[in-house]
Amino acid sequence: MMKMNFRIVFSVAIVAASTFLLNSCAADADSAGLEYMPDMYRSAAIEPYVDYGEIRGRENVEVKSLLSAKVPPFGTIPFYGTDSAEVAIMLPYGRKGHVSMKMTHGMYDAELTADNEYEMSAMDKNPLEASDEVYEEGKRLYISNCAHCHGDKGDGNGPMVVSGAYVGVPDYANLKNLGDGQLFYSIYYGKGMMGAHAPILNKKEIWTLVHYIRKFQGITGETQEVVEAEVAEDAH
Repeated sequence: MMKMNFRIVFSVAIVAASTFLLNSCAADADSAGLEYMPDMYRSAAIEPYVDYGEIRGRENVEVKSLLSAKVPPFGTIPFYGTDSAEVAIMLPYGRKGHVSMKMTHGMYDAELTADNEYEMSAMDKNPLEASDEVYEEGKRLYISNCAHCHGDKGDGNGPMVVSGAYVGVPDYANLKNLGDGQLFYSIYYGKGMMGAHAPILNKKEIWTLVHYIRKFQGITGETQEVVEAEVAEDAH
């Protein structure tokens, strides 16, 4: 009986060991196979911008309000894909803000200059081609970011102006002499009482807004090319 029990135990052990060894092997050459207590030596990857306070329906109040990532350093270039034209648009803006903006628009992290780059930006052309899709996206961006001050018609009579909260918002129809680059510069860095929109809009979105603003001025297509040529000539 003793020998019988030993044989049974030995057989079970052999089967168990064989099963373990076979399960630890995998068809995938990159697989580590069956891992014993992987948490002991393989730390969990923490993903940025993920709310770890709620995962798969389970809420952890203790970490609900903790940041999983901080704001990237100024000038950090995100990955924008492999479309060279779009990547070129999204590269850091070459124009610097004026030194006065450090006090008026909180540009403490930006590289500023005493040169009047706003005037020089008149020579910058919109790198985006105008299209129905661009105008539609421009309308969406305008309604959510601009209409409250500039008005649905771009006449400077948005709800914030009508309420008396802000004054001096221009009518876009009176800004036909500005180049696309100057409109971009003003939105990017801010101008007058309008704050910088660079923290909330990327470069492609701002150029899209420039196209939409031109529609308020009746400037599209060939008309826009003529206006740009005249602005560039005056800038020289």
